[in-house]
Amino acid sequence: MLAVLSPGQGSQKPGFLTPWLDLHGAEARLRWWSALAGVDLVHLGTRADADEIKDTARTQPLLVAAALLAAEHLPMYDVAVTAGHSVGELGAAALADVLPAEAAITLAGVRGREMAAACALEPTGMAAILGGDPDEVLAAIEAHGLHPANRNGAGQIVAAGAVDRLEKLAADPPAKARVITLQVAGAFHTPYMAPAEEALAAVAAGITPTDPSKILLSNLDGSAVNHGRELLQRLVRQVTAPVRWDLCMRNLADLGVTAVIELPPAGTLAGLVKRELKGGNPPEIVTLNTPDDLPAARDLIARHGMAPSHEPTMQFRVVVSASAGTFEPAPGLAEGDTLRAGQVIGHVATRQGAVDVAAHQAGVLTEWLAHHDDPVAPGQPLARIGGHLL
Repeated sequence: MLAVLSPGQGSQKPGFLTPWLDLHGAEARLRWWSALAGVDLVHLGTRADADEIKDTARTQPLLVAAALLAAEHLPMYDVAVTAGHSVGELGAAALADVLPAEAAITLAGVRGREMAAACALEPTGMAAILGGDPDEVLAAIEAHGLHPANRNGAGQIVAAGAVDRLEKLAADPPAKARVITLQVAGAFHTPYMAPAEEALAAVAAGITPTDPSKILLSNLDGSAVNHGRELLQRLVRQVTAPVRWDLCMRNLADLGVTAVIELPPAGTLAGLVKRELKGGNPPEIVTLNTPDDLPAARDLIARHGMAPSHEPTMQFRVVVSASAGTFEPAPGLAEGDTLRAGQVIGHVATRQGAVDVAAHQAGVLTEWLAHHDDPVAPGQPLARIGGHLL
């Protein structure tokens, strides 16, 4: 089984689209998409310098356009799984036929502009925390009044929030961890982006999505999303919610993915997958950066690809918390137990009272992700449920 991954902000490089414009129709396609995105994608992908393409309003539509442009030259019908990191999830949604390419590009333009505007409201930023015990890292982030914006796996968690609080975290890092300040405009995937989420929701409301034709993993909790309307809602919610790329990679392994292609500008996600899925039989990886890499990518699809079918495919869903509070699992419920759709698996104790947590589908409780008396935040994964997607 093969997965195609679409990278997110920070992976861009000056001039990375230049060789792609030699392909027939590529420049015309980019000029059409430029009109939808409100930025000059040809200029940004070929002649713009690093500072210009670091601008959030320009970077986001550029990355989605690059992924879709390259994917047009692959036999995507034989690709079974798609996923994208942050804004890359818009590209993944288009590759899974949830959105037309034009809708994905338009939403990326709106998302980039509105997130850039939200960044300008107050001084915020992000910092990568490398190494350390994950629980201790998360505790340190919370203690400094920050948010875990990205959990990327491979020993990397990204904190986001007010600049002064990030500086205090850097001065007092968790044990055995390094804190690296990221050159970004603000605190993405945190409540600071609420104005951008609201603006994106207003535009997304006018789109009619279709259900995925492939297994499409969501950044929100790593689960495969079955319905286009749900995926569109998740894409909007993702502006303020943490990116759980660690859970996406876990499900790549659970699905039995044997090969991965990262679309341009490739390298970042491939590196994370290589470090995280290194045990047993690690997936074969192709980083697709120029048209010269297309033969290797097509060969990988020919050897590992599988056309969508109606045969049952193992699927994992994650139940998340709707509120902040303390999690209490249902008494007597254990990993391996069979669940029915709608069954209450626990509750979150909040100041306003207990909020039930229910399984959205029938399946098997494969893993608790939160335990008795654990503090939880809205959107935090609580349990994984295994089942079958027909």
